Amino acid sequence: MHRVVALVHPPQSTFELGCVAEVFGIERRGIPTRYAFSVCTEHPGSVPTLAGFDMLVTDGLTGLDRADTVIVPGWLPAGEAPSPAVIEALRRAHDRGARVVSICSGAFALAHAGLLNGRRATTHWSRVGELAARFPSVQVEPDVLYVDSGSVATSAGAGAGIDLCLHLVRADQGAAYAAHVARNMVMPPHREGGQLQYSAPPHPTQIDGSLAPLLEWATGRLLEPLAVEDLAAHAGVSARTLARRFSEQLGASPGQWLLAQRITAARELLESSDLPLDAIARRVGLSSATNLRRRFLRALGTTPGAYRRAFRATV
Repeated sequence: MHRVVALVHPPQSTFELGCVAEVFGIERRGIPTRYAFSVCTEHPGSVPTLAGFDMLVTDGLTGLDRADTVIVPGWLPAGEAPSPAVIEALRRAHDRGARVVSICSGAFALAHAGLLNGRRATTHWSRVGELAARFPSVQVEPDVLYVDSGSVATSAGAGAGIDLCLHLVRADQGAAYAAHVARNMVMPPHREGGQLQYSAPPHPTQIDGSLAPLLEWATGRLLEPLAVEDLAAHAGVSARTLARRFSEQLGASPGQWLLAQRITAARELLESSDLPLDAIARRVGLSSATNLRRRFLRALGTTPGAYRRAFRATV
């Protein structure tokens, strides 16, 4: 029996903990039980949650000493470093061979413990910049659902925690067993694409400084075959000056920004309309369905068709 122990921390996200418990802590009819699941915390007793109720957790950090897999299902506030006792418990578990896993903001706890140094890792798309800035020795991957390096694994947002947990089940027990668990949960055994397809697209009004009027002008003309020279002419500067301003203010070239806006517009049409791909491609200035598919796949790691199936708004 593989022992999975979740380390909870107030205020605990019930959804992230629930993702872990649903995969590893449920006995399912017709599926052999191969995991033993439990929960521990630094200070046993009442643990507040983000859902407005408290949990009673009776096991302390010694619970990690019995774990084959340790999971940190979120760590809030993300900027709050774990106590020396928690860091020591995580390191001790890892050093004796336990697999250490984080869900969403739990990556920050692992990073504070030094378990992500020199490793690839991820967290929620809204926090990847903070993780990279605070822990420069971590190779932060912004557009993946999870990263598994064997002894350490991290997931993106809370929902991606299910993807990671099913992946770990597949690695432990085989694809057939994982498929049975996923089917019982009414979940796909594996989702395609990365997490950037779920991130909120930026809006030009969020950009401060001299580029804002130009960005708004260009966003309203995506149907037109705009080139960098057109943007520079409208701004009244040279193409070289424009490129420098884009790099300074947006961290991207004018061409990269323009393509990103076309992809964003295509996403919105895929979500809100039944237009065929050729029509969407023309409307956002990508000329053809073939070009749209190629650009979309490169930018988001999924196809326009798969994106529409996942995100098409229904009444």
